Amino acid sequence: MTLLVRDEADVVDAHIAFHLHAGVDFVIATDNRSQDGTTEILERYERAGALHVIREPGDDLRQSEWVTHMAKLAATDFGADWIINADADEFWWPRGADLKQVLDAVPLRYGVVRGAWRNFVPRPLGAPFFAERMTALLRAPGFHAHPLSTHSKSAHRASPDVRIGRGNHEAFAPELRPLRGWFPLEILHFPVRSLEHCIRKYVTQFVALEKNADKGIPEHMATAYHAYRAGRLEAFYEPLVVDDAALAEGMADGRLAIDERLRDVLRGIRTAGDAARPRFAPPAGGGLPFRGPDVPDQAAFASETSVLPEADLALSLGAWVDDLDSRLTRMERSGFARVRGLVRAGRR
Repeated sequence: MTLLVRDEADVVDAHIAFHLHAGVDFVIATDNRSQDGTTEILERYERAGALHVIREPGDDLRQSEWVTHMAKLAATDFGADWIINADADEFWWPRGADLKQVLDAVPLRYGVVRGAWRNFVPRPLGAPFFAERMTALLRAPGFHAHPLSTHSKSAHRASPDVRIGRGNHEAFAPELRPLRGWFPLEILHFPVRSLEHCIRKYVTQFVALEKNADKGIPEHMATAYHAYRAGRLEAFYEPLVVDDAALAEGMADGRLAIDERLRDVLRGIRTAGDAARPRFAPPAGGGLPFRGPDVPDQAAFASETSVLPEADLALSLGAWVDDLDSRLTRMERSGFARVRGLVRAGRR
C-alpha cells in the first residue's frame, strides 16, 4: 500500500494497523511536512519493519507525482504484486475474505479493479476517537461538490510504468486493463472528522493547490474552496454534521444506516493509548475475520454503486483527455511560435 499523509495523527495509526491486519504486506508512506505526531507514528511502523518512510518537504501538494513515485517503487524495489494507493481517511474493506484473497481472484488479463467509497458522515462531538463517533453511513449515492460525493478508487497490479491519476482514482499503464463494473472492495471513507480537521484539511490543501494553479481546483473541492476564500469554511462544515434527530430521520427513510464494523475491528486490535488517540500495532499472526456480505447489505451496496459507471466512464476517458489536452497545448504553442517567427522575419 502507498500512503501520502500530512498531519493525520488522529487516524493514521488505525489506518496502517487495519490494512496490515487486512492483508497488506508492506506500506510505503510519504510524509509531507507533518507536525502533529504523524511522523512519529510512521517511524514506529518503520522500526517494526512494516513501512518505508519518504520525507517530502514540498509545499505544493504534487499528489499524483508523489504517489506515482511510491507505486513505481513498490513494483521495482519492494516486490509488490498488487498495490493500493490509499488516503489516511480510507479503510479498504474486502467483500469476502481478506485483501489478498479478493485480489488473487482477479483474472490475470485484468490489472485494475475498483473499490467503492462508502462515506461516513460527521457527527456532533462526543467520543474523541473518530471510529467510536462516526458510525453513521450515508446510503444516498450521488455526485456532490463536497466531501461526501460518490466515487471509486483503483487497486492495481504492480508496474514500473504506472502513472497514478489525480486523487488516486485511477492507475494508468499500457498493460493495466481495468475490470469495470465490479466492486470487490468497499472503502470505508471518513473524509471530514471534525471542524478542526475540516479547517486543517482544506486550508492546507488549498494553499498547496494555489501554488499549482495551472492544474486547477478539483471539482469536488470547489464548494469548499469558495467557502474558504470567503472566510466561511465553518458554514461549509456545519451542514455536513448529522445530529441525533437527523440520524433518526435518515435511518427511517433509508438515507443513513449504522455501520459499526470498523469500530469493532479497531477495538479488537487496539494495544494501548487513550480515548482520544488509541494505539495500534502490526499483526503478530493471522488476520481479521472478514465475512461475506448478507443479502440486505448486498442490496444496499448494489444501490450505492449503481451510479458509479458514470464516474467510471470519466476515469476511462481521463488518460485520453489528458493526452489530447497536452497535444492541443503543444500545437497552440507551436503555431504561435511559427507566427511570431514570421512576424520577426517580416520586420527584418
